[in-house]
Amino acid sequence: MRKVILATPLLMITILLTIWLPVAAETQTGQSSDRAALFKIPFEFRAAGKKIPAGEYWFGFNQAGRLILRQTASGKELELQVLEKIAPPEQPAGEPRLVFDEVGDFAPSYTEYFTVYVLSEIWLSAGEGYLIHTTKSAHKEKIVTGSPAR
Repeated sequence: MRKVILATPLLMITILLTIWLPVAAETQTGQSSDRAALFKIPFEFRAAGKKIPAGEYWFGFNQAGRLILRQTASGKELELQVLEKIAPPEQPAGEPRLVFDEVGDFAPSYTEYFTVYVLSEIWLSAGEGYLIHTTKSAHKEKIVTGSPAR
């Protein structure tokens, strides 16, 4: 009678990880590049309750799957809360875009009127839009286009 030696659990785990990790890393890398975009924003704006200076920003998802903006010059990140995923329009735009609500503000002096841009929508691709802020008062919209991140 022949003796059959079964693989130990440790050996099985090692084999599975050797196969699975490279595939998972490749999937994660491909996923993040499809779901990220670069934007040059020429004005100061507000997002997640903070004032953000003009500059170049990367928008995408972090390892935890949360939507973030990252200032490319400093690497500072800000997590953005998604209120809802937006259904794509009938004729989607070809490039990534940000939608800002242009509102007025009298603060801090109450004698001068300032234009404030509040980030409201992020479109990383034609069909992938996220609502992050809703302005209930009358406002205009300003759109900044970007390019897919590599």
